[in-house]
Amino acid sequence: MPTPKIGTQESRVAAVEFRAVEDNSNQIELSFSSEYAVQRFYGNEILLHEPGAVSFDRLMTVGTVLFTHGKDPGYGKMPVAKIIRAWLDVEQRKGRSVIEFDDDEDSQKVKDKMLGGSIRGVSFGYSVDSWEEVAAGKTSSNGRFTGPAYVALRWEPIEISIEPVPADPTVGLGRSAEASEGTPEAAVTAERLRVSDITGICREFEIDPT
Repeated sequence: MPTPKIGTQESRVAAVEFRAVEDNSNQIELSFSSEYAVQRFYGNEILLHEPGAVSFDRLMTVGTVLFTHGKDPGYGKMPVAKIIRAWLDVEQRKGRSVIEFDDDEDSQKVKDKMLGGSIRGVSFGYSVDSWEEVAAGKTSSNGRFTGPAYVALRWEPIEISIEPVPADPTVGLGRSAEASEGTPEAAVTAERLRVSDITGICREFEIDPT
């Protein structure tokens, strides 16, 4: 049975939840991670959002903000913003950050499209240092997750990337605490987006997606 590896860099895409920071027109506070389960080749992957589970040290020291992880030919690997602060929202179980966009035209264009609602996604690269395997029908050690699943007990975000397409229904733009997160409709939408991404990759490498 395939298992997740330690230290391998992965990435996730989510719907961006953000707000402009007062007194600084270039700064935005956003959420970039949650405990939404992502299907990997080895099964469901859950990133634990509890004190001690997430390290933001690497993100704060060498992390940066890119556009589409540097895959857009117009932007490349050039950062569009820097990370001012990153922290764990224990109550909402989300990773949050304050980023500050650069003053150049390309970076400002990304910021303006976010504020205008044209760009609604955020992605982040991360690596995992410790896993807990939860067998089918069993419960995780903290009593919060039901298997089959792999729970990342210790992990760290590496970079944040602004993405045109959101995929995580638990962190939607303008979603309130009373909103029905993780509903079947949201899950179906997320799955359609995931399949669309996979199909696009297959076509890029001339692989039959069926």
